Amino acid sequence: MNRLALLAAVSLGVAPAALRAQEAVDTAATPISLDDAIRLAQRNAPSTTQARGSIRTSEASVKQSYAAFLPSISLSAGTSNQRGDRFDAQGNLVPFTGNPTNYSTGLNGSLQLFDGGRRFYEIGRAKADVNAAEAGETAQRYQVALQVKQQYYNILAARESESAANAQIEQTTQQLRAASIRLRAGAATLSDSLRSVVQLGNARLSLLSAQNNLQLANATLTRLVASPRPVTANPSDTLDQRVVIPDIAQLAILVEKAPAIEQADAQLSAARAGVRSSKTAFFPTVNMNFSRGGSGLDPQFGLGDRRYAYNQTINFSLAFPLFNNLGREVNVARAEVAEDNAEVSLRDARFLARQTLVQSVGQMRTAQQQVDIQIGSVAAALEDLRVQQKRYELGATTLLDLLTSQTQLDQARTSLIRARYDYRVAKAQLEALIGRDL
Repeated sequence: MNRLALLAAVSLGVAPAALRAQEAVDTAATPISLDDAIRLAQRNAPSTTQARGSIRTSEASVKQSYAAFLPSISLSAGTSNQRGDRFDAQGNLVPFTGNPTNYSTGLNGSLQLFDGGRRFYEIGRAKADVNAAEAGETAQRYQVALQVKQQYYNILAARESESAANAQIEQTTQQLRAASIRLRAGAATLSDSLRSVVQLGNARLSLLSAQNNLQLANATLTRLVASPRPVTANPSDTLDQRVVIPDIAQLAILVEKAPAIEQADAQLSAARAGVRSSKTAFFPTVNMNFSRGGSGLDPQFGLGDRRYAYNQTINFSLAFPLFNNLGREVNVARAEVAEDNAEVSLRDARFLARQTLVQSVGQMRTAQQQVDIQIGSVAAALEDLRVQQKRYELGATTLLDLLTSQTQLDQARTSLIRARYDYRVAKAQLEALIGRDL
């Protein structure tokens, strides 16, 4: 009996200390709202940073494609200095008597007049790349938002599990006290108290697991938002914000404009432009070149009064490669393969989006109904446990019935927490799919 009393005292004293330690860790984290967490994560995430960089490079490629219609111009200027003697044809030493310094300038320009339409196709491909990069950036932003929401909801679920574990500890502690009182009164056996001790230990294990999950979720959320200080979910965001789930037919219209589909469609357009661009290699090219140069003794490169001679040339050239070791054919084949791959990817993206739509909507509806059902189950289980607790104290029932009611309550609470988490995550997945908030 003394051993049992000592075990019960130790069991009752550990939980508050562990809870106080956890509260100290949790309160050290700064609460942050879900909107702020998403905004910070989208700004600091490597994937969104890379996506924004892809937009910049794609827009620069568009400018470069337009600049291909402009001539390329280069300026040059130079000076040379000559000194020393030389030998004539008879082998006599002849001193150098000319001007030792000479100056020269040059202006060169080239312009491609015809290239089979390649530059036009390159502009189309560059614009399609910009569209693909923008759609990809939108997709990445919502993927990051999905990751943040999942960790945010993990924190909320861990807090709910922690509260459920604390309630379980409190109820199990009452059971242990009641069993101890009945044992001292001779109305119960030692087995009842031992079972209550085991039940209390399981409740503490649940509390430790919830506390560990909470710390891990806080650390993951801190990494996602790139915060120098630990952050945690705002308690005000604990409440469910339910939305009216639209029909699949209504959402299907939004799915057709989903970021993933728009990105795949833009990539297909770029691949088609690449095929057309590769076929222009079978056409001849016409180029124009212009050059103007001068040289003389004027140190001001022709702007002064000293002698300076100029010459200029302009020429047109046409090139038509008859055979280049099948290089053009290979490039066309590669471009056509890329087009086929992009077309298949677009088709698969559409089917995947429809699949994800059906899955997410089904999960939302199921989870929403589960939440309503589990709320009623928890209330019923609480009342059942209260009744069984009173009956056990009066000796009208056994400890097994009481533990069965406690187990049913624990399962109902766990199912409610899981249903809430599933509903929140399914909603976030649907928002990530369509690229907008519900």
